[in-house]
Amino acid sequence: MSWSLTNWHRNRILQHEGIADAVWQKLIHLRCLKGLSLEELLRLRECATLFLHDKKFYGAHELEITEEIRATIALQACILILNLDLDYYRSWSQIIVYPGEFMLDYDYEDEFGIVHHVQHAASGEAWSDGPLILSWQDALEPVSHLGENVVIHEFAHKIDMLYEGANGCPELHANMSAYTWHEVFSTAYKKFCRQVDRQQETVIDPYAAESPAEFFAVLSEAFFELPLVTQEHFPSVYEQLALFYRQDPAKRWR
Repeated sequence: MSWSLTNWHRNRILQHEGIADAVWQKLIHLRCLKGLSLEELLRLRECATLFLHDKKFYGAHELEITEEIRATIALQACILILNLDLDYYRSWSQIIVYPGEFMLDYDYEDEFGIVHHVQHAASGEAWSDGPLILSWQDALEPVSHLGENVVIHEFAHKIDMLYEGANGCPELHANMSAYTWHEVFSTAYKKFCRQVDRQQETVIDPYAAESPAEFFAVLSEAFFELPLVTQEHFPSVYEQLALFYRQDPAKRWR
């Protein structure tokens, strides 16, 4: 398993730090977990337990971090790596949780050397080799925004950031073609941006047009939250995501 855990150490963590049954039974009905087999649910629970052993949670604005908060975030984070490895979340340890939306206020320099100031409300933010920040209110399964999942979105960014920064192309497996990935995502992204520019209705969050990195993160949300819709409207992208995540949520939903 990941982080070079010995079987003894891994089993000890699973035995003594497992997610409580009451919390687990409440959370297995999350939309993104729909259709998982009993064997997959068991592996997800173990993966989430090991994830929680490694990550430190901090509540902002006096938010008390409960076992339910930790488990809710862990399960949604680990659905992405169910058939991958915990090493996709290596090199960082902190998860900061706000009660609701929080303000981003920082400067950054673009590729042309121009400094920009960012100040806006956010429900999630991921930093390369740094903390991941979430709004607890938005981390709960959203009822009014079907297909959106801020936890999956931000953890998809973390996966993307591992390889050449956040550019919409994570480190691909040996059996995948980088050329095909770039061709498929580039074509779909350009088409989607044209839809947004024309103010046409879109099946995924228009925020995906912000950048290739956001397109990948939003499509990762939809892949797990609206797999049948994603497969219908973005068939080539869905195929690439299924190869990368080594999962076929649409098949589970049928």
